[in-house]
Amino acid sequence: MDIAYLNGQQLPLAQASVPVLDRGLLFADAVYEVIPVYAGKAFLLDEHLQRLANSLAGIRLANPHTDDQWQGLLNALIDANGGGDLSLYLQVTRGAAPRRDHRLPENPTPNVIAFCQSRKPPDAAVFDQGVATISMQDTRWTHCQFKSTSLLANILASDDAARAGATEAIMLRDGQVMEGASSNIFAVIDGVVQTPRLRPEILPGITRGLLLKLAKANAVECLETDVSLAQLKSAEEIWLTSSIREIFPVTRLDEQPVGTGKPSPIWAQMRRLIHASTA
Repeated sequence: MDIAYLNGQQLPLAQASVPVLDRGLLFADAVYEVIPVYAGKAFLLDEHLQRLANSLAGIRLANPHTDDQWQGLLNALIDANGGGDLSLYLQVTRGAAPRRDHRLPENPTPNVIAFCQSRKPPDAAVFDQGVATISMQDTRWTHCQFKSTSLLANILASDDAARAGATEAIMLRDGQVMEGASSNIFAVIDGVVQTPRLRPEILPGITRGLLLKLAKANAVECLETDVSLAQLKSAEEIWLTSSIREIFPVTRLDEQPVGTGKPSPIWAQMRRLIHASTA
């Protein structure tokens, strides 16, 4: 569980390091992916690699590997960490330049970093009682479609949520729901599953995309549309989705109950469908 990948070699995680002048460290000039691993197999790896490629293109950094190379090195890392159920973290930085300079260096040599962590199932109480959320203004940059390591605004929002006794912060722009600090948002409004339409301020979540496909395949009406805070507060159900947490029910928003105040039927149906897809 303590084996990392760094620029072509596997080594103990505690020994993996990058130079002080690495631009990922100095400027958050880097992108990343977090990939769930079930029974030793990276889940939806092709989709994660495509999003990684999109993020690299978005920050003007050439992809250092082909998909086949990524699959080979990541699968080898999973095996080196014993397989099983894991969380696989992957990061590509623009590398170190001779001096600290805001301007992009010519012909950079990226640093490629990956490691695994154990992934434990969430507390069963979450599925019995749901989680609380708060809403707040979105203070992040406007290119959230790229999975950047520039996460300080997300971290502070998550801390605001924790200080309020909540699990997640739901980000708002001009009264419209964007996403959570580390999740996408779904809601059942007037009996129809709805999720904010993709735009630059929203990350195209892999689990979000999976849920949309599963809904369509199972005749569950689901819309990608604008969702206002007022609509969200009137929803019968709210869910959070992410690759590691899968799908969580929200039962409180801004200290008010969501729907019946308990996890609800459509969420339970979608959770079963997601679990079946990982088997």
